[in-house]
Amino acid sequence: MEIDSTLNYKTTRRLNDLERYLADVIHGQDHVLRRVCSVLKRGELDLRRADRPLGSFLFLGPTGVGKTELTLEFSRYLFGQGRLFRFDMSEYQGSTSVARLLGSGPGQTGLLREEMLEPAGCTLLFDEIEKAHPSILDVFLQILDAARVTNFNGSTLDFSRCYVVFTSNLGGSDVLDVVHSGFATMERHVLATARRHFRPELYARINEKLVFKKLDYEIQLRIVRKFLDAEISFLNSKGCRLEVSERVFPFLVREGFHPKLGARPLRDAVERLIGDAVAEDLLKGGTGTGRLDIAAGGDCLNLIGSPSAGIQ
Repeated sequence: MEIDSTLNYKTTRRLNDLERYLADVIHGQDHVLRRVCSVLKRGELDLRRADRPLGSFLFLGPTGVGKTELTLEFSRYLFGQGRLFRFDMSEYQGSTSVARLLGSGPGQTGLLREEMLEPAGCTLLFDEIEKAHPSILDVFLQILDAARVTNFNGSTLDFSRCYVVFTSNLGGSDVLDVVHSGFATMERHVLATARRHFRPELYARINEKLVFKKLDYEIQLRIVRKFLDAEISFLNSKGCRLEVSERVFPFLVREGFHPKLGARPLRDAVERLIGDAVAEDLLKGGTGTGRLDIAAGGDCLNLIGSPSAGIQ
């Protein structure tokens, strides 16, 4: 392989800005971002063997802490929209799983198709890999070992322009339950659990095995602010002008954060509670403009302000 010494300014700047971008959109997982970006930069600069994927990851930890969100964000940053392909391994637990993925015979195209693997690059996300049928793991081994798999049509699928991400909840409940042990101790425990579960030849071929932390209260507040800013921006495009009382943020965390599901329900809670407040105001003849605050009953939000006046 010959290294291209004429990288253009745009490419250089985008890769230099990658970690900063991810740190702005992924909260509470700074310890994994440097290692993820290291793999991504080497992949984008083609500093890897041609018979391997661009990079591979095993993201470990509880549900709702950013494993899928990080994959989505780095894929969007590198490739744009529509270049992340997600497979839920809970749907690939039977003996016919390989046929579903690669096709079952001549003319039968599986869900993993050539058009996904175009030279522009993509990310393949395999969620909850621990649930996959053992025969699927043989396919993953081929992808990681040679970046090629032959499907049932006899054509070869080339994965050399892909990032491959596996997620797993193995040991995730232990991360949630940790109180007195430090994260480093829990990280070693989760990695040891994963190492025992997965075949050594598969585990060894994954570039980075990373354990995500549970989200503490301050991080939950930051995530709520992100979702709330997005929702207010959306409603602003509809002509609504909103301010938010500081009391709303901890209320949204209480309503939306789940001890087992993490931040996953937060977005829905923010959209529902703010949307309900605006809808109620509009149905009463208001303009959807005012200050959001907790209602007297403490179980919803109210929009307070003059129906005809904007926010000063």
